[in-house]
Amino acid sequence: MAGLYPNAELALPALLADPPDVVLMDIQLPGMSGIECTAALTAKHPDLHVLMLTVYDNSDRVFYALAAGASGYLLKRDVPTRLRESLDDILAGGSPISSSVARKVFQHFVREVPAQPGADFNLTPRERECLDLLAKGKFYKEIADELAIRMETVAFHLQNIYKKLHVRNRTEAVMKYFGK
Repeated sequence: MAGLYPNAELALPALLADPPDVVLMDIQLPGMSGIECTAALTAKHPDLHVLMLTVYDNSDRVFYALAAGASGYLLKRDVPTRLRESLDDILAGGSPISSSVARKVFQHFVREVPAQPGADFNLTPRERECLDLLAKGKFYKEIADELAIRMETVAFHLQNIYKKLHVRNRTEAVMKYFGK
């Protein structure tokens, strides 16, 4: 299913009835906000991928969007160069996020890095490498290129990381691994 809706009030019934693989959501919609719409969608369809597309990178909007169930957060200025990669990333189980937004999230949550990160989680050296690159805001393809492995291998490692850390997405993984 593909659709384009001028507001959340028109989109919500259609998307709830026939959810697509990915929803591209603007935060600032007339009437109901994109964050409110995302919360309503993910409440009924928790596995639905919602990629927020917005000009806003302030911390409050980012955190509200993620708390509402957004799977990723991409600034509109990054859309021309990163949308396709972000869609591939989200469908592979990742949580794409613009680098400047990732920095704000990590600055908010990360206080101190443990002396031996991940020691309590039984992560392999390769999983730690993937998680370190993920924490830097890298997409699956960038991680694959940097480590000279396939994107599918990155997805496999990150799925293992999520299981070992008992988290659902990249933000939770990084916060749990590096945060307190």
